[in-house]
Amino acid sequence: MCGVHMSKDTDVHKKRIIDETLTKLYEENSGKPEHAFWFFLIGYFITNIIVTTSAHTSTMIEMGGHSIPVYTFAGVFSSVANICVIFLAVYFGKRGFLTGLVLLIVQLPLILSSVIFKGNLSSLPGFFGNILAIIAIVAVYLNNVKVDKFQQKLRYTAVTDLLTGIPNGFACDELINALMKKNDRFANVCIDLNGFKDINDTMGFEAGNQVLIEIASRLKEICDSGTTGTLDFISRTSGDEFALLIRQFSTEEDIIKTLSKYDEAISKKLTIFDCDFFISAAFGYTIYPDDGTTVDSIVSHANTAMNEVKRVNSSNHFLRFTGDLLSTEKTLETEAKIIAAIENDTIFFMLQPQFDLSHKLRGFEALARMKDKDGNIISPGEFIPVAEKVGLIDQVDGIVYRKAGKFIGDIIRQTGADISLSINVSVRHLLKNDFLTEIDNLLMNSGIPPAQLEIEITESIMIESINKAMNRINAIHDMGIMIAIDDFGTGYSSLSYLNEFPANLLKIDKSFIDKLNTNDKSKQYVAGIINLGHTMGFDVISEGVEEDAQIETLREIGCDLIQGFIWGKPLLPEDAGKLITS
Repeated sequence: MCGVHMSKDTDVHKKRIIDETLTKLYEENSGKPEHAFWFFLIGYFITNIIVTTSAHTSTMIEMGGHSIPVYTFAGVFSSVANICVIFLAVYFGKRGFLTGLVLLIVQLPLILSSVIFKGNLSSLPGFFGNILAIIAIVAVYLNNVKVDKFQQKLRYTAVTDLLTGIPNGFACDELINALMKKNDRFANVCIDLNGFKDINDTMGFEAGNQVLIEIASRLKEICDSGTTGTLDFISRTSGDEFALLIRQFSTEEDIIKTLSKYDEAISKKLTIFDCDFFISAAFGYTIYPDDGTTVDSIVSHANTAMNEVKRVNSSNHFLRFTGDLLSTEKTLETEAKIIAAIENDTIFFMLQPQFDLSHKLRGFEALARMKDKDGNIISPGEFIPVAEKVGLIDQVDGIVYRKAGKFIGDIIRQTGADISLSINVSVRHLLKNDFLTEIDNLLMNSGIPPAQLEIEITESIMIESINKAMNRINAIHDMGIMIAIDDFGTGYSSLSYLNEFPANLLKIDKSFIDKLNTNDKSKQYVAGIINLGHTMGFDVISEGVEEDAQIETLREIGCDLIQGFIWGKPLLPEDAGKLITS
């Protein structure tokens, strides 16, 4: 059995716990201003001067009808001087104690010499007063030492997780507060062990505690070693959850590299009570101030990202928070609306026209639209991402295929128009076993000639699923159906794959067209895509064209087709029919 042990706190780690968390808080609450030290010190010297002066004068002063010699006040001011020294020892710790001790000890031989050599017996009370003051400040200092040790113990307990010996959640929150006050950039990471409950249930809580102790030891070792290249702070916040603060990083890639170190340490085999465990963890993180500006938001958002990692249960253990992760409730609500729309047949389509540069109609792209139960239009930007996330996009697209296919097929039969219908397909939908059957049924039921149907596939398929998808794409091409590569330029496709891809059309993403006329570099970039498409034997269409100047530039650099609000917004079927017949 492997022995489970905790390494002793290093000086660096102790300093990190104390200096970066509660020490500043305690100092702010209990520390005394510097000018108070000098006030008592100067007060001591002034009262001593008064004592010396008054002790050697025979002047009388009248008080209440009585004549009182001035030298009788020497004892009063001597007591005031000693009080100043005692205040130094009480309020300024070791510094005040040593200062007062030196002042009192230096005075003792001066007082004795005055008594012995000058016969000034009036100085004897001052001598014994100094002795008592020395005893007093020594007693105060020794008591303060005990109090300080007790406070240090309280501080350590307040900021330390008693089971594992690493900082606790309170320490982490205090450090986050301190970093925010200084406006320091940092990443907050929520780490949760996977399957820890199973260990407690099957092996007992003692085994679970030993697992936590060993995991904490591994995390602390990496944190203290400095091998990550970043400045890290690890803490245990609750149960099987840990928090990691990362500073001094340049890019998000630095954060991922740091997380990989901790992930690797957690995943190493762990033996408890002669049983081997292989632990994994989910890491959700936020970056201040990008992902939150308060302690609550930074911590809760990281926890949200971590929960999403556990929910998805993918091989990627790291996830940065994004706003859409907060929309779980909204997602469920939208999902219910999509299901209702499918059941109630309130999903419909619109058609956005595509033209060549002479303004001749080439065809339409079918766009999914949806109404809720009250007849209100729901934005596609709201329901399409949810449909993709929850696995309903296939059903939504299938409805659009059938309805748009029937409409365009009827138009073609009635008018003989040489127009095409473009439909979007997701990678998931494309790879379904019955996809080819679905497309074959679409052709048969709609009456659209295969050469006038176009399937748009996102460029990312050439990275994500090229080996699985290529046979399917070739089969579609063999059916005589056109293929378009959508959003070209936004992905990272390989030219070798592109050269083998049986496409007819490249669609340049709107983000490039928006910048087309902002500078010559943007123009040359779009021109390069067009030239590449032509070299590969593809026609090229630009999406999101909204300005006359963009049309002129696209005409100048040889673009074949355009799609955008400038010549055609998405149309209802009846309006699309009028456009075709006109």
